[in-house]
Amino acid sequence: MINIGIIGGSGYTAGELLRLLANHPEASINFVYSTTNAGSPVASVHEDLYGTLDINFTDTVNPDVDVVFLCLGHGKSLAFLQANAFSADTKIIDLGNDFRLAKDAAFNGKTFVYGLPELNRNAIKSAQYIANPGCFATAIQLALLPLAKNGLINDTVHVNATTGSTGAGVMPSATSHHPWRTGNMSHYKAFNHQHLGEIVQSLQQLQNDFDDEVLFIPNRGDFARGIFATLYTKLNTDFELVVKLYNEFYENEPFVKVTTSSINMKLVLQTNNCFISLEQHGKNILITSVVDNLVKGASGQAIENMNLMFGLEETTGLKLKAAGF
Repeated sequence: MINIGIIGGSGYTAGELLRLLANHPEASINFVYSTTNAGSPVASVHEDLYGTLDINFTDTVNPDVDVVFLCLGHGKSLAFLQANAFSADTKIIDLGNDFRLAKDAAFNGKTFVYGLPELNRNAIKSAQYIANPGCFATAIQLALLPLAKNGLINDTVHVNATTGSTGAGVMPSATSHHPWRTGNMSHYKAFNHQHLGEIVQSLQQLQNDFDDEVLFIPNRGDFARGIFATLYTKLNTDFELVVKLYNEFYENEPFVKVTTSSINMKLVLQTNNCFISLEQHGKNILITSVVDNLVKGASGQAIENMNLMFGLEETTGLKLKAAGF
């Protein structure tokens, strides 16, 4: 069994991790760290775990666990690791953005590997530290990697993507307040979202000469979970060839499904799947990508990385079916 610690245990990503790990056949949850809830039952915050997980939050860590998941929010992981030492053998999976870019990846004499399995599977298997990708970044990268692999991104990429309110975190804010969000929609961080850096970094990893713009408009949706992303760029080759290249790129990927039919977000909710749809529109290719921001976009992908790091079947504990309706 893999002995697990979770840091920042009261948020949405931690709650999703706990839901999935409670049913993972090789996982044993050793501690759930939360300074604001120490001593209280985990199920008092994550109520869906009543009767499933009988453990209390703690404000101390066990430095000798096999793996630690950091669910602290962006910009807080580095400070936590500097203040809290773990054993030389403990693996670390960070769900924040502290270590995703190559310039920030070094820590404690080691390097965080960017944890997108469809891009870096072999490196993940031998890594000790993983930087889990962002939710928008996951949906957008999976939509574009086959083009980059074949050197086919030669023009501006236009991206419009909408996320659910859980993407804003558990702490209330003006734009996640239910009366404001319901029946409403707005964009934010247009053209300068923090996930752009990791997206461009991955595209350049596969297409060294990539230097075109990725123009990204993120939107707030009036639903709780999921990401619906549409992307388009110039199509510089035969569309049927592009479909073939996508199918070849993802033919052995357990969580990515490619189709030329229309797709919708409910196909992936509460699963670790990403559905990708390809369409030709004149001289442009339209790519639609859908993921659950809390699963493939965060906690599910983190467990996928854990499985790879510990030599387990990648899909262990993640064979999940979408509700569909």
